[in-house]
Amino acid sequence: MEKTLENTALLLIDIQNDYFPGGRFELDRSDAAAVQARAALDFFRERNLPVIHVQHISMQPGATFFLPGTPGAEIHPRVEPRPGEAVVLKHFPNSFRETDLQERLRALGVKRLVVTGMMTLMCVDATVRAAADLGYAVTVLHDACAARSLEHNGQSVPAPQVHAAFLAALGMAYAQVVSTADFVAQAGD
Repeated sequence: MEKTLENTALLLIDIQNDYFPGGRFELDRSDAAAVQARAALDFFRERNLPVIHVQHISMQPGATFFLPGTPGAEIHPRVEPRPGEAVVLKHFPNSFRETDLQERLRALGVKRLVVTGMMTLMCVDATVRAAADLGYAVTVLHDACAARSLEHNGQSVPAPQVHAAFLAALGMAYAQVVSTADFVAQAGD
């Protein structure tokens, strides 16, 4: 990891109320991931580095969470945007699809992204792959992301294994995958 944070932005993807206990689509370890995402957010804020929040609003017929105008669609209070911090609204897993994210990053001169968010297996995965394909150097903070269990062909896959498998795949070619503490230690002044 490079010591310099020049041209680096933090991307917080879909850290929204419906993913937390009591929400409409609870994830495994969402609270713990949000604590780590907040640590990364504080790190970037203290250094006046760009921070971009991504908020998913479900527009598909039959959607059951992140519904427009509901408390569950709101960004979680732990990582609530401050005035002046960008919020990109999206309707697809890939945060670049039909949004102004790419334009915002270009305007800021961003070349490197540090990614946190939810879900590891969907929006984090889709966004990281797209970012790498667009030429960004990407770091994913694995403990600042959360997943959920899946089922495939009658086999249940526990959330920690889903999380690990997706991060292992991203780490092969799309991103550097590190803990929040390791990122802060390596990138800190």
